[in-house]
Amino acid sequence: MKNLFLKFFITLIVFITSSAEAQYTDVINSNKPGFSESPYSVGTGVYQFETNVFYKNTSIEPTFSIPESFGADLLFRTGFFLEKLELNAQLTYQKDEVTFHNIFTSQYSVSGLSKFTIGAKYLLFQPEYTDKTKEVRSWRKRHAFDKKRLIPSVALYLGVNTDVVGDLYKTESVSPKLGVLLQQNITDRFNVVYNGYYDKIGTDFFELSYIITATQNLSYNWSGFIEHQAIFKSEQNNLNLGAGLAYLINEDFQINTSARFLKEGKSQGFYGGFGISYRIDNHSDYYTDLDDSGQAIRDTPISRYNKKQNGFFSRMFKKKDKKKAVRKRSRTRTSTKEKKGGFLGLFGKKKAKEETDIEKLEREIKELEKEVEED
Repeated sequence: MKNLFLKFFITLIVFITSSAEAQYTDVINSNKPGFSESPYSVGTGVYQFETNVFYKNTSIEPTFSIPESFGADLLFRTGFFLEKLELNAQLTYQKDEVTFHNIFTSQYSVSGLSKFTIGAKYLLFQPEYTDKTKEVRSWRKRHAFDKKRLIPSVALYLGVNTDVVGDLYKTESVSPKLGVLLQQNITDRFNVVYNGYYDKIGTDFFELSYIITATQNLSYNWSGFIEHQAIFKSEQNNLNLGAGLAYLINEDFQINTSARFLKEGKSQGFYGGFGISYRIDNHSDYYTDLDDSGQAIRDTPISRYNKKQNGFFSRMFKKKDKKKAVRKRSRTRTSTKEKKGGFLGLFGKKKAKEETDIEKLEREIKELEKEVEED
């Protein structure tokens, strides 16, 4: 029993250690305006909100249909503890026009939650591409296509559909949702995302679906996409084909719009949406000191700095402590500048905050160099 526990503990440590690869990006990485989901996490310390207001209109099917819907959905994403692990929650609130069409046509309106799903995804694999900048002898090899880019990144999604929804969307039980998320980065500006889902497992309303999304960065601020989705249900099959644009206002804020052609069973129609994505970025990078062969040096000022920053409890409280330390130092630094420069000293606070950790690191490196010289 002890050996089994020891093996489990060692496996857990290796799992956590191997999960240190960063998923964080300097610019917001939003899934909107598409329906597909990237395999990458937003990164630890990031709280991201992706919203969308939509309108859907389809033709009236015989007997029963929902030809018109208007609503909004919200996706909340955050990284916790591991860089490759993301926790998320998605909910949709909408107003539907329900139609009965037989000899006479009657309609009534109903509103409420149509979806409330809590889930998590974990990046299982991410390929490493060849660094072509180091190829200086051959222009042809430097600009040749890297076949490794055809190998997709892979993530696993696990979610739970709560039954806290309107009567029209109830399944009478909580049900799981499984998904496989793939992404091929064909170039630095073009990627393709593939999603496959098995949803509402164990209920009479189970769904199998896939989504394929191709995204092209048109410029630093603009990007466009085309997307195809198919949903296979027990009573009917739904298809849609969409396209849209996204505009990056700044590194933490994006707006987007999309339009789709819908085919739901025998009915056809369109879908239009407009949304925004915003993130609160409290991510912290960690430093790694490498030797000439590219191996990490264990005992250095940088590694000692990482140990202080990388503890579980320090991650929980570091933001508050960091602010205290910066404020204390910036006051001293600002007061000195005010004596020397008068009004210009007011601009010293921001610079002091940016240089605090770097100056500390440089000082420790100099102290280490002195110790080596003395030895």
